Amino acid sequence: MNEQTSVLLDAVQSEKLARPIAPSLETRRLRAILVMMIIDAALLQLAFAFAGLIYEGSWWGPRNMLAVQALLPVFFTIALYNGSYSGRSLGDWIFASKRVLMALAVSTALVNFLAFYTKSNAEFSRVSVTLGLLSAVLGLFLFRRVMATFIDHFWDGRTTNELVIDDGGPSFSAGNGETILAADYGLDPTSHDPFMFDRLGKLLQNQDKVVVSTPRERRAQWAFLLKSAGVHGEIVSRPSHELGALGIRRYETQDRTTQIVSIGPLKLRSRILKRMFDMTVAGGAVLILSPLLLLIALLIKLDDGGPVLFVQRRMGRGNTFFNMLKFRSMKAEKGDSEGACSTCREDNRVTRIGDLIRKTSIDELPQLINVLKGDMSIVGPRPHALGSRANNKFFWEVDAQYWRRHCLKPGLTGLAQVRGHRGATERESDLTERLQSDLEYISGWSLRRDIEIVLKTVLVLRHVNAY
Repeated sequence: MNEQTSVLLDAVQSEKLARPIAPSLETRRLRAILVMMIIDAALLQLAFAFAGLIYEGSWWGPRNMLAVQALLPVFFTIALYNGSYSGRSLGDWIFASKRVLMALAVSTALVNFLAFYTKSNAEFSRVSVTLGLLSAVLGLFLFRRVMATFIDHFWDGRTTNELVIDDGGPSFSAGNGETILAADYGLDPTSHDPFMFDRLGKLLQNQDKVVVSTPRERRAQWAFLLKSAGVHGEIVSRPSHELGALGIRRYETQDRTTQIVSIGPLKLRSRILKRMFDMTVAGGAVLILSPLLLLIALLIKLDDGGPVLFVQRRMGRGNTFFNMLKFRSMKAEKGDSEGACSTCREDNRVTRIGDLIRKTSIDELPQLINVLKGDMSIVGPRPHALGSRANNKFFWEVDAQYWRRHCLKPGLTGLAQVRGHRGATERESDLTERLQSDLEYISGWSLRRDIEIVLKTVLVLRHVNAY
């Protein structure tokens, strides 16, 4: 990749090339799946109640309802694991029908197997249960067809955001998605311009699938960009080792093959768990620490009368910019908005109260607000200022893998910090050691690890403050 020498001078031009961020369809999908599950539960119960009425003349008969109540938990367990309730099931009603009927068949077999060994078969009417199952099959199948019609009519058939980026490669259709020209938005995969990364990150935000069509010589660079953005990315054309392909997808109607070169680092369940952890910890911390936060704000204001908060643009998830909050620790007229000059001991820019809050890391506490807003997480790679350097080189000039650390939200603390990689980056190794820890954290994320890092951070801060 080419080096970029004037990366901090393109903000105005970058804004001219920007476009609105695509609305997220994830909430729509989750609501639709929840509705499907509720209606499926109702259909199964109605089917068995109807069967009881037909065969035994008893609506909502206890024997039939006992059978369906035993069936439901097994059915939903299997259906959740076999893809009956997934994004693909919303977009392909035939696939959805096959999966849900398979879940019904397997769950019925399992319940019957358990009933046989517990000698409870006699409690069920075979004819009535069979009628209930046949009615359920019909109801589940028809409901999938009705759901598909609803999605086509009210959502224009769109349950996912799909984007095709045309960078001069083979023709490729976006289907229900959008196609943009890379040149129209100044997207150059060989560039290290952070403003280009920010534009690309905003284009990819909320996209469920991104397909790039580009010449052979630019595929490796695009593969790297898609991996760094943390999206499901595909590149049109032949298989290749150097792309690090994760799979191959064939589009028969277009006679095209794509390489799957990237996926988001966290699945939906993991993202939900991480977000719940962030909200719980950040919300609780703000409530508990509110007296301290108000006291620090008052002391900063009384110290020199300047603003309480220092706002600095940092690089966040998907290599997009966000405004990170800190308690102001420097004199108002000497603030470093781009972070080009790291602080050092006896720094004359630091105020009296600023020196105290920096030593104790209290200046970072306003980032709890960034966590609540969704810009940051409690644990993740620490966000760096755009002007940060190591050995007088921008971080991405030291190691191009630097951009890959942004496929997750940045954090208040991280694996690098609890390993002692903190402070100024005077040598290149100061960055590479942090980068190695960040990439290790991303590849092995777990909620347990987040909890461990938070606990270790508390111990590290206590140790540092003791000295």
